[in-house]
Amino acid sequence: MSATLALDYASVLVFALTGALVASRAQLDLIGFFFIACLTAVGGGTLRDLLLDRDPVFWLADPIPLGLACGAAMVVFFGAHLLESRYAVIRWLDAAALAVAVAAGVTVARDMEQSAAIILVMGVVTGTFGGLMRDVVCNEVPMVLKQGELYVTAAAAGGGAGLIADRLTDQPLAPILACIVATFALRAGSMAFGWSLPVYKPYPPRTK
Repeated sequence: MSATLALDYASVLVFALTGALVASRAQLDLIGFFFIACLTAVGGGTLRDLLLDRDPVFWLADPIPLGLACGAAMVVFFGAHLLESRYAVIRWLDAAALAVAVAAGVTVARDMEQSAAIILVMGVVTGTFGGLMRDVVCNEVPMVLKQGELYVTAAAAGGGAGLIADRLTDQPLAPILACIVATFALRAGSMAFGWSLPVYKPYPPRTK
């Protein structure tokens, strides 16, 4: 199994778990669980492949991601009630999925010999759009837009760390590990310690 395929599988599985947990909070039926889990799991990777004109899209060439997503949905459907705080689990699983998905996006774009800017953007797209679709469809405030938290910033920094590692070493796993560690560290630090960027604060309009 290639590193790219393993990263896609891992991000699909973890993102699917978050999607199914959000579906449980919305009290959907089993089909709703399947839909939200699959949407979350493959949303970012699908947009990445379409933008890169990657033919076929990864889950069309290999149906295993959809199977993983549906399996995760069933596990959560029958087991979500055992969790004390589903929202806390969603946030931490989402952070892990973000880190892996950013690495997957960076790796795919790098293997297609894209420019550094495109590689960085594809990492962010792969990591963020599945969760964004999940939250919008389930009428939740998107995590990616939560005030005072690092999300897109963590994804971009992780992609940048992967690019730097790729320039500094010939080890094929080094960029992947750098990307995952940097993304997760920033996202986790934001959740646990309140790391954030300054937010816009409006001022009263001038009268003169």
